[in-house]
Amino acid sequence: MLDVIGLTPAEEELYRCLLQLTTARIDELVRRLHRPRAQVVAEVETLRGKGLVQPTDTDPDAPLRPNAPDVALGAALLRRQEDLEAARRRVTHLAEEYRAGLRRHHVDHLVEVITGAQTLRDRLRDLQNSARTEVLWFCKVNPLALTGPENVEEFDALARGVRYRAIYERELMLAPGGLADLANGVAAGEQARILDRLPVRLCIVDARTAICPLVPDLEGGEPTAAVIGRSQLLDALLALFESHWRVATRLRLEDLTDGRADPDDHPVDGYRPDTDEARLLSMFVAGVPDKSIASQLGVSRRTVQRRLANLMDVAGVDTRPGLAFQVARRGWI
Repeated sequence: MLDVIGLTPAEEELYRCLLQLTTARIDELVRRLHRPRAQVVAEVETLRGKGLVQPTDTDPDAPLRPNAPDVALGAALLRRQEDLEAARRRVTHLAEEYRAGLRRHHVDHLVEVITGAQTLRDRLRDLQNSARTEVLWFCKVNPLALTGPENVEEFDALARGVRYRAIYERELMLAPGGLADLANGVAAGEQARILDRLPVRLCIVDARTAICPLVPDLEGGEPTAAVIGRSQLLDALLALFESHWRVATRLRLEDLTDGRADPDDHPVDGYRPDTDEARLLSMFVAGVPDKSIASQLGVSRRTVQRRLANLMDVAGVDTRPGLAFQVARRGWI
């Protein structure tokens, strides 16, 4: 396992043996490992050179003691990780050059058609792994290839500083555990909004590549999707996303007391809903029924109605449409 950082299986076995003994002489290691003495001596010298065995005096029979592996191997692991990251960036750059060359010489390569859930899943993961700046999503109900909990690549990309903006269909919040799944992404840094319906499934990475299924869900069979490169078609899809983003309802699921609230939030009247109120208002403005809100928040329907009534009093209105208007006007979510 450690051969990737320059430690052979034989050297690892010898080091493990020394760890178990805490201190040992060459002869004892020879007996335990059933190896020629010359081989053990050579392996001990190699481990000493790698910092895994403490330096000793000139006595060849002096006791041997191991050093901590994290100190000795940590630098090698870090170098290996940096090399792999550099290689990944290089491969991504070469792939972009390859696709750019194809597009320059073959117009038909502007749109690549892929078929099959596994192929679509792999491409979505590859694109997110190569993302540098921003990933955009239209998330419809009943995912074709990649569900939210399966999309671990999003969390890796968010950790690298990639921005995620996602618009979800309202029905996704009605499914059991749906709110919890969305909350995980928001907690990791995703910006999420809700609409009643979305026109298509869509993923756009770095404004350079989009994936859009071609066959409507109702037709069944294996999903078929178009992978779209830089073109006027991609520009149109970007404009489609931005137009829906502007009218979508913001989804507030993060803890508003943990210091990560949006710095652009400035409620006009100085009142800022707490975390529970923001979650409630997000679903209320998105049109989620009271019963579903109660289920997602783990409270009773009567509690939801009481909290909404309290917020109507704060907003100075006596109707639910009036509350929805005041929520938007006052910047509560």
